[in-house]
Amino acid sequence: MNKKLRDVLFQNKVVILFIFLCVGATIASKQPLTFVIPELFTRIARNSFIVLALIIPVIAGMGLNFGIVIGAMAAQIAIFLTTYWGFTGIGGFMATVALATPISIFFGFLVGKLFNQMKGNEMIGGLVLGYFAEGIYQLIFLFIFGGVIALNNPTLMIATGVGVKNTIDLKDTVKYALDTVPMLTIIEIGFYLVLIGLVCSTIFKLAKKQTVDWKKTILSAAAALVVYGLTYIGPVEQFLAKDRLMLLSAIELGCLATVIWQALKFVRSKLSAGNAGALDAAVGAVRKPFNGKRALVNLGLAAVIYGLTYVPALYKVLIVVQLPVMTYLCIGALCCFNNILMKTRLGQNMRTVGQSRTVANAAGINVDKTRIIAMIFSTVLASWGQLIFLQNVGTLSTYGAHTQVGQFAIAALLVGGASVQKATNKQALLGIVLFHTLFIVSPLAGKELFGDPVIGEYFRVFVSYGVIAMALAMHAWKRPVKEKVETEKPDDGKKVEAA
Repeated sequence: MNKKLRDVLFQNKVVILFIFLCVGATIASKQPLTFVIPELFTRIARNSFIVLALIIPVIAGMGLNFGIVIGAMAAQIAIFLTTYWGFTGIGGFMATVALATPISIFFGFLVGKLFNQMKGNEMIGGLVLGYFAEGIYQLIFLFIFGGVIALNNPTLMIATGVGVKNTIDLKDTVKYALDTVPMLTIIEIGFYLVLIGLVCSTIFKLAKKQTVDWKKTILSAAAALVVYGLTYIGPVEQFLAKDRLMLLSAIELGCLATVIWQALKFVRSKLSAGNAGALDAAVGAVRKPFNGKRALVNLGLAAVIYGLTYVPALYKVLIVVQLPVMTYLCIGALCCFNNILMKTRLGQNMRTVGQSRTVANAAGINVDKTRIIAMIFSTVLASWGQLIFLQNVGTLSTYGAHTQVGQFAIAALLVGGASVQKATNKQALLGIVLFHTLFIVSPLAGKELFGDPVIGEYFRVFVSYGVIAMALAMHAWKRPVKEKVETEKPDDGKKVEAA
């Protein structure tokens, strides 16, 4: 038990260290949780998507993708153009996404091709490539826009008409475009997407002369129709008309959903196999044996969490935090995408390539193609993450918004316990919470302890680079040891090390 405990503590030493740092800095800052927690959730909404974009290259064996800064540049090129063209609101935001996607796909393809020529050195290559791309980016914004491509807009261009201004205000275009999508609109869009998906799936199966499960299709459509129909009930419609959800309401809804879900699983377990199929189709679930102990644990946790909302100190925090629903749904969708991708053939290929390129080649996997696809995914997701960040901030720092994207995102990922070889959604989200908590309170703690908030600023920048340096040093230390162990083979009682 002592050895297991030591192993757990050693493996999570970075996480434990940052927990203590966050708690200590929060206490030293003398700031109430009603200030720290709302600011933390704002930062989670801004930064989670781009941190989660780092996971796929890590799984594919390409390490920490410092090249995500190129995806951020693609997003900023797109948002400048759509701002110049006058696109506004959620429509303007989606147009920006549509424009940024092909640009980032092209950039990701080029980065993947380059990384295939420097296998084993992708991280340093991505870092240097970011600086190279910075030169091209500045050439575009300082000379090509206005000098080669005529752009007549005094709000965006500097006085000479050649080059883009340092700061662009997005308040009249896409500021809060994603954050302010009402829940009612989200459900309506989801309803139509479900119907379109069912129709397309049915047509495809009929065209391929495959069997169509009409009962499941009808039940799925009926379930979607019932959910959509509930939005016409007065109190429900009034509640869903909001674009933000109070954290207290989110916890209450989560606890209620847990109870309902466990009840449905219990009822389904009591039905015969034939009757259970219809209910499975209605809720879109996969039939599994009912685990009574797990259900009791889940219900107990839900009860405890709900009970904690009656604690006065926590209640004060929960009622001041407002969650932008659409933004958090996008973050949740990316977490689901990462999990689902790893269950597909492509995801398994990426995992195999990440574990051993030699084994992947022997298994018939096209290693170079798989690595390029992983880099395209990461670059596209990074561009979308940068758009989410910019619409929440509301301003575009033309020459500075992308500069620290890679370092801060990678530091957040590492703080959560990830490494150069392994990263998960849980580690990414935990790292975001710890890293940005420290970012919030460290300047305030520095002011209280030393009378100068700049000391706190220096500390958090030191921490971000220090975490990266420590992770890379541990990776460089472990890799030669691992390679030596793998190349030593017994030969007549002796160890022979490969040259």
